[in-house]
Amino acid sequence: MTGPVPWGGATGVGSLPGTDPAEALRIVLGELPDLPHLPELPARGPGADLIGRSAALLVDLAVDLTPAGWRLVPRGGIDLRRAQETMARDLDTLHDVAGAHRGLFKVQAAGPWTLAAGLERERGERAVVDPGARRDLAQSLAEGVAAHAAAVAARLPGARVVVQLDEPSLPAVLQGGLPTASGFGRLPAVAAPDVEAELAAVVAAVPGPVVVHCCADRAPLDLLRAAGADALSFDLGLVQDLDALGTAVDAGTHLVTGVVPGTDVPLPSPAATASRLRAWWRELGFPADDLHAAVTLTPSCGLAGASPSYARAAMTHVREAARYLLPE
Repeated sequence: MTGPVPWGGATGVGSLPGTDPAEALRIVLGELPDLPHLPELPARGPGADLIGRSAALLVDLAVDLTPAGWRLVPRGGIDLRRAQETMARDLDTLHDVAGAHRGLFKVQAAGPWTLAAGLERERGERAVVDPGARRDLAQSLAEGVAAHAAAVAARLPGARVVVQLDEPSLPAVLQGGLPTASGFGRLPAVAAPDVEAELAAVVAAVPGPVVVHCCADRAPLDLLRAAGADALSFDLGLVQDLDALGTAVDAGTHLVTGVVPGTDVPLPSPAATASRLRAWWRELGFPADDLHAAVTLTPSCGLAGASPSYARAAMTHVREAARYLLPE
């Protein structure tokens, strides 16, 4: 499948509660049929978390789990094998449950900066402080994510694979907000041109449409767009930079807009969420009839911390709210 991306009205960010990948995938396919995704289930333990799961995709680099978290090592051990086996089981499940799916299908991995912020070097400091380590990680990640997307495409021959790069740590990287290993200091900020260049290299190496997701405060939307993202995924409640959003829309960048929290709260009606979005779109200054094609609705972040009932309700909510945005 090639050509314009039929993004669809609603999708999920990635993570869900629970430990059963088949059940999670069936729920996603039922609730988010326009743009389903491969669920991440961190409750399964180490290797199912964002950093461990993404590190399992790395090519020619190994990690191991320490009391402080994941660390780059010369040779992988049981923790890396567990993460790789978890991903392999997910791909088997994908073939069994969703093999007949046609249309878009999304997979997720940590972006290069969140991965470098979440992995320690052998000497104990975050890899993000070492330009050489960052470069090696980014190149390895790009190769690994491309291979992962190809493996998903092989199991879903009727699908077009979308890759989402998760960058929740990116604002802290840019602002010098990451704590040191001791926790008593802060790592120096990385210059925006360096951040953009490295992210752009990974985006360019990944086949198919790429979404970059950042649900943190002060998400650098201009930088993400300039790095080549086909779509920007963000928490609508945290983004106040209307100029950056307007520039993205003018440039043809799709907006994946988080409209409900990722943890249990009383949800408004889908109609109320749609009204909120229409008011926001008017503030941006674009024609009302363009809204439904310009945005895809989603929970603001992953749903791993939510109850199973809320997670399902949140997915239902964004799907139904998206229908209210369709032109009459």
